[in-house]
Amino acid sequence: MSSARRTLLLIGIGAGDPDYLTLQAIKALNRADVFFIQDKGQDKQALRHLRTEICERFIERDQYRLVPFDYPTRAKEFSDYKANVASWHGEIEAIYARLLRDELQDGQCGAFLIWGDPSLYDSTLRIIEALHRKSEIAFDYEIIPGITAVQALAAQHRIALNAIGEPVHITTGRKLSAQQPLGGESVVVMLDGEQAFTRIDPEVEIFWGAYLGTKEQLLIAGKLGEVADKIASTREAARHSNGWIMDSYLLRRPR
Repeated sequence: MSSARRTLLLIGIGAGDPDYLTLQAIKALNRADVFFIQDKGQDKQALRHLRTEICERFIERDQYRLVPFDYPTRAKEFSDYKANVASWHGEIEAIYARLLRDELQDGQCGAFLIWGDPSLYDSTLRIIEALHRKSEIAFDYEIIPGITAVQALAAQHRIALNAIGEPVHITTGRKLSAQQPLGGESVVVMLDGEQAFTRIDPEVEIFWGAYLGTKEQLLIAGKLGEVADKIASTREAARHSNGWIMDSYLLRRPR
C-alpha cells in the first residue's frame, strides 16, 4: 500500500495586520506540520518575524516545525525582463523541491505563509504549479485566500476602488510607466519601485499607502500635483529607515 501523499497549503496571511487572518487561514495553520519561512535578508527580518508571530499567536498545538530558507534575489541587471524572472523562478523552484523532498514526509502537511493573497502578484503559486506538473515529488496543494494590499488600501483610505459602473485596472509601476492606462477607470498600482506616479497627469487623484496594516503604516491622498513630491520623499525616508518598503496606490480622475 502506498503512503499518503504530502499536502502543501499556500495560506494568505493578509497585508500586515495579524487580525487580517481569516478563520479559514487559522484552521489551515492548525493543520500544518511544517512551515517554510522565507528569509529575505537582514533588511526584511520584520516580514519573517511577522510570520513567526502569526504561528505563535494562532496555532494551538506544539507539534509543528519552522523551516527557514534563504530566498534568492532577482538579478538587477538584465536585458529581458521575462527571461530574468523565469531564471529567478527556476532558482526558487529548485529550493521548493528540496524543501518538499527533505523536510516534508509522506502524509505530512506543509505550508507557505503568503503575504496578502497567493493569487495577486506573488510568485509562489506559479512555482508550486510548475513543480506539481513535473510530478517528481507527489503532493497535493490547496490555496487559502487572504486579505490583499488592495483591499487594505481601500479600507484604510475609506474609499471604494471603482467609480459607479466603471472598471478597476490592477497593474505594476513598470506597466504604468509604459502604458499609462488611465481613462475613466480606476487604476491600482503595485510593485512601483520607479515611482511612476510622478509622471502622471498632476490633476489625477492618488490614494497611497505603505506598510498597510502594520504599526509603520503610512497614508497620503490628494491630487498628484499637490502630493507627489511628498509621497516620493516619504517613501524614500521610510525605505531608508526600515530597509524595505511595500506600498501600493489607487489613481483616478477626480469625480
